[in-house]
Amino acid sequence: MASAAVLGAAATSTVAPQTTGQALGYPSLFLLVLIGALVPVVPTGALVSSAAVVAFHRTAPFSLALLFVTASLAAFLGDVALYWLGRRGMRSKNGSRWLKAIRSRAPQERLEQARGKLAEHGIAVLVLSRLVPAGRIPVMLACLMAEWPLSRFARGNLPACLAWAVTYQVIGILGGSLFEEPWEGVVVAVALTVAISVVPGLVRRVR
Repeated sequence: MASAAVLGAAATSTVAPQTTGQALGYPSLFLLVLIGALVPVVPTGALVSSAAVVAFHRTAPFSLALLFVTASLAAFLGDVALYWLGRRGMRSKNGSRWLKAIRSRAPQERLEQARGKLAEHGIAVLVLSRLVPAGRIPVMLACLMAEWPLSRFARGNLPACLAWAVTYQVIGILGGSLFEEPWEGVVVAVALTVAISVVPGLVRRVR
């Protein structure tokens, strides 16, 4: 009986930190991705990839599935909220700071490209926009200027957020699978996500 109690206590002490980390980690990730969707300065892709590295090294079941649900749901809700705020700004005579923020992050050239592709391909462009570095905001603004209702934007944005979450989660899994220590995989995952977001912009500037 004593030995059973000792083993039980040891198991509890082993599982508790992991459970506590999950209880704190997923809500924090949800909040950060949500904020990153509303304020496009938070590197949400790097956050998801880093979390995927940690989830990959955990023995707890369904960690990666829970991460996928958390990241995609937060991204979807953040995008929908930002689009709703943008629509309010479009209808307002004085605009809104949210609409100004969206416009400030959509260069005129990229906005015109987004409007042309949106008119030609519709929702497919919205789905791909989250996978293209700096592609989300110009396409969202193009949807606003095309006066898409919130319901239509939400239908197209849902698969976009699912594809985005899968992509950056796979990057994290690949980084985590290369190393035994989670922190090494996190470094690789962050480096890959930064390269994905920075390199296309550098190429455009060089051209």
